[in-house]
Amino acid sequence: MTLDSLRMYCLGLPGVTEDLPFDEDTLAFRIGGKIFLLTSLTETTTMNVKCDPERAIELRETWPEEVIPGYHMNKKHWNTVSLTGRLNDDFLKDQILHSYQLVKGPAGKKRTSSR
Repeated sequence: MTLDSLRMYCLGLPGVTEDLPFDEDTLAFRIGGKIFLLTSLTETTTMNVKCDPERAIELRETWPEEVIPGYHMNKKHWNTVSLTGRLNDDFLKDQILHSYQLVKGPAGKKRTSSR
């Protein structure tokens, strides 16, 4: 998956925005202001996506070279996924959509702070 196809897919999802919150290289995609995907603009070889913890373990066991615990992320909830290996675009899009849906949450449900 190329950076262009990744961007087109992410920005095609309802309500998605993109920005560079950390530096000039780290591209973030957000839904409702919350990040669901991170990638590099200069070396688009991986993406970080949020993942259900049980599914994350299963994916890491099935694809140990292509799916690893999230680099610089909460390793329980994030995976770093290779964009250049044996994973096809449909698999990658499924990971992106899963992350998007986790971050977006149930439709119509308001997020509340627990302060």
